[in-house]
Amino acid sequence: MSFNNIITTTENQIGFITINRPSKLNALNKETIQEVHEAFESLDADAAVQVIVITGSGEKAFVAGADIAEFSNFSETEGAELAAKGHQLLFDFVANLATPVIAAVNGFALGGGLELAMACHIRVASDNARMGLPEVSLGVIPGYGGTQRLPQLVGKGRALEMIMTAGMVGTEQALMWGLVNHVVTQEELLPFCKTLAAKIAKNSPVAISKAIEVVNAGYTDGVNGFETEIEGFGYCFGTEDFKEGTTAFLEKRKADFPGK
Repeated sequence: MSFNNIITTTENQIGFITINRPSKLNALNKETIQEVHEAFESLDADAAVQVIVITGSGEKAFVAGADIAEFSNFSETEGAELAAKGHQLLFDFVANLATPVIAAVNGFALGGGLELAMACHIRVASDNARMGLPEVSLGVIPGYGGTQRLPQLVGKGRALEMIMTAGMVGTEQALMWGLVNHVVTQEELLPFCKTLAAKIAKNSPVAISKAIEVVNAGYTDGVNGFETEIEGFGYCFGTEDFKEGTTAFLEKRKADFPGK
C-alpha cells in the first residue's frame, strides 16, 4: 500500500507503522488518521504478522497532537463528529484490535498522540519522551478517549491533574504511575520493542486476541468481565492452538501454533 504520511514495513512477524510528518512533529490530521487505520487493518489481516509496533519518525515526537488548523473553526456538531469518527477509525479500533499493538513512544506524545499511545496495548517510552493532554489550554477537552483511558491507567486524581493543568510528565513519573510499561534510551527503543514483540509472537495468536477481548470487556459498561473470561476460556478449548499448545507441553517441545 502507498501512503503520504506514514511508512509501513514488516520484519520477523512484526508489522511496523511509522507516522512520518516530521515537519508537523507527526501531528494527526484527517488523512493521517485514515492512513493509520488502513495500515492497522491491513497488518491485522496479515496472518504472518503477530505483533504491530507504532512509532513516530525522528527523535523529537511520537505524535505531538492533532492538527489544530483542521478544526479550529468547527461547530459543536462538527466537533462531535470529529471525535466520533476518530474513535471509530483509529482509537477504539486499535484498542480492540485482535493483533497486539506496542506504542514505541519517542519524544513528545501530546493530545491525540498520548491518546493513540494509550489505545495501544503496551507502551514503551524513550527516555526523552514527554506526555500530556494539553487540550484545556485550547478551550476544549481530550476527545479521542483521553478522559477515559488516562484514569484507567493512572487513576482518577492523577488523570484530572494532568488534564486540568495541561502539563507534561516525564518518563520517571509516567513509569511510576503506570502510564508506560518500560523506559529505555532512544537507541534502545525499537530494539527493545522488537524483543518484546518476539516474546509475544511465540505464543498462541488465538489466545492472545481472546485475552485482549476479555481484558477490554472488564472496562466496558454493562459487560461482566468475569463471565466474558469464562466464555473466552471455554472458547480456547475448541481451537487448534489449544490442541497444539497442550500437546507440545506434554511432549516437552516448543509449540508451533497454527493460529486457528
